[in-house]
Amino acid sequence: MHSESFHVQEELARCPVGRFHWQLGITIGALTLFDGYDVFNPAYVIHYVMQPWHLRPAQAGLLVSSGLVGFLLGSAAHGPVADKVGRRVTLLSGLWIASIFTLATALFANSFASFCTLRLLTGLGLGVLLPLATTYINEFAPQRSANAYAVWAVAFGWALGGSLAGVAGVLLTPRYGWQSLYWLGGCLSVLLIPIVHFTLPESVRYLAMKARVPQIVEIMTRLSPENANRYREATLVAEPATAATALLSPSYRRTTLCIWAAAFFCLFCIFGLSGWLPTIMLQRGQSFAASFGFGALLQIATFVGGLVCGYLSDWHGTRRIMIGLWWILGAASVLALSLSHGRAATFACVWAAGFFFGAQFVLNNFTAAAYETRIRATAVGMELSVGRVGAILGPWVAGYLQEASPGPTAMFTAIEIAGLIAALAIVLAREPVGGQSRQSSETDAAERRRSLT
Repeated sequence: MHSESFHVQEELARCPVGRFHWQLGITIGALTLFDGYDVFNPAYVIHYVMQPWHLRPAQAGLLVSSGLVGFLLGSAAHGPVADKVGRRVTLLSGLWIASIFTLATALFANSFASFCTLRLLTGLGLGVLLPLATTYINEFAPQRSANAYAVWAVAFGWALGGSLAGVAGVLLTPRYGWQSLYWLGGCLSVLLIPIVHFTLPESVRYLAMKARVPQIVEIMTRLSPENANRYREATLVAEPATAATALLSPSYRRTTLCIWAAAFFCLFCIFGLSGWLPTIMLQRGQSFAASFGFGALLQIATFVGGLVCGYLSDWHGTRRIMIGLWWILGAASVLALSLSHGRAATFACVWAAGFFFGAQFVLNNFTAAAYETRIRATAVGMELSVGRVGAILGPWVAGYLQEASPGPTAMFTAIEIAGLIAALAIVLAREPVGGQSRQSSETDAAERRRSLT
């Protein structure tokens, strides 16, 4: 009598969201909270150091961009490492790197050069956390609620962290200086390390590639206790090997290039706007607390918008079109922001801009779902690496345009155009052959069932 066979991808797709899923989501959310908090801190540092360090606006933009250069390098380098040695150990390594250099920023960053250098080194660790957390949580996400679950797990923590940066900027920096932002972030991340170490399991799909059956059975049993006996007695169907060069193979090329373009221009918009929003609001006559509060509002709206976009994408199954529509409306919101001056109108426009550009989180999920397990971490890492080039240029270009043209109008125009290009790019993408769209997953599953009978 032959034992039953089971395929890890199919089993994970069928599992309902349960207690173990939420435990994983909370842990990943804590990781991305630190990432979101740390990435947006320099937007609040600008206010304190521009005059003492004698910085021009274009240089001040580099305070934000320097960390993103490290992020780019970290997100590009981590993919092959995570695909080879595992998601868990790579995530922990990134958290250690980011924690150490965040504390070093609070201690030793006393000039433009030292701040940018330490931010670059911190970014090497941060460049692991967000892309790999996205890969990790998508490898556990059930098919029926993949977008919503992944957005809750990744985007909520990231947006909450960005919001916490705004709150800390208002409450701590006037009394304790901008260094207090990094003392708080560094201490919180150090406390998070043992929690992640003891609670985060290895990715089941990664374990399937390595044929580590006992560990797979243990985790699958926690995900679906009612199937424990079946998992112990069944034969595992392993994931097929796939080379990382497949990202630009004919089957994937069009989608890969479109994803890269979409990520580049969307993150140009998000970081160009968030990096300068508190400063622009101060220039418009808003109070210190209100100006920093607009930065926090943008991050909260980003999460809510990503979550709504994720739910609608799960419901209608039109993820690319939904993302494109969101970004068109985001560009329109920035146009409205450039024309508005009253506090209520500005509030509404900032909320709308964050809400609609929040579709970036769904783009991350689209990327993770579009590639096979063996190259998924590499694919998401490359998407966010290319996107971080846009994120690096966003604050710098925004500062340069303010220097070349008085006022923020030219900056807002550049962001509007970038948002429209991002929308066009994602609409032109397509599900690649061998990707994980719902239709292709169901077709592949049917083929495997027929081959077993």
